[in-house]
Amino acid sequence: MVQLTIDLITKSISCKNRSEEDLRHYVQKITHLNLSDKNIDTIGDLSVCKNLRVLYLYDNRIRQIQNLGFASNVTHLYLQNNCIACIENLSALKNLEKLYLGGNCITVVEGLDKIETIRELHIENQHLTVGEKLLFDPRTLSALAKSLSVLNISNNNIDELEELAVLENLSYLRAVDNQIQHLKDVEVVLNKWTKLRRMDLKGNPICHRPKYRDEIVVQSQTLECLDGKEIKDMERQFLMNWKASKAARKKNQ
Repeated sequence: MVQLTIDLITKSISCKNRSEEDLRHYVQKITHLNLSDKNIDTIGDLSVCKNLRVLYLYDNRIRQIQNLGFASNVTHLYLQNNCIACIENLSALKNLEKLYLGGNCITVVEGLDKIETIRELHIENQHLTVGEKLLFDPRTLSALAKSLSVLNISNNNIDELEELAVLENLSYLRAVDNQIQHLKDVEVVLNKWTKLRRMDLKGNPICHRPKYRDEIVVQSQTLECLDGKEIKDMERQFLMNWKASKAARKKNQ
């Protein structure tokens, strides 16, 4: 068992020619801290690190998010590839902009309803049980509605997107390797996501539908890239003309 403490931090810092007092002052002023892949299973008291802005704790064995009440200045938090089952104890991080939680055991996106600054949320590849899918707490979605720009929910057995329509400032959705099947479900969110520029749905059943790409391109006027392939103006205009011509023929029948 390895606990993340100030002692562990000081041991990870080069101590050559540093007195104990110098080291203490250094820890107080530190803004970036990388303790990834250290077999850490518990986050201890780090309250002396009041100037911390970026905290890397990925590739550890952390089971619970805790003891971050001091971290009001943290803007980037990297917790991917741990053993975390619940998003909790983050309400003090009032300046958090980027949150990385991929590769954990989270079943519900929750606990973020007190933070309205998050621009990027990466919660891909959760270790879910068979038949389970990642769920979203409406209170957290409401808090993220105006701030969130990038969302990665890949490989989480998600089969519909409609509840995410409230994310009005979303510019990039990555949702590869899920179970999204219905075009109408995607059309609903595209009508709401007026700032969406990139979307990746590769590996979903919907991608096997005839004219899947054509329908998406016509539906969203802002989308610039779909499944890693650029949408050119000429392509969109051709498809728009084709759709209009088809509608006109149907009307005259």
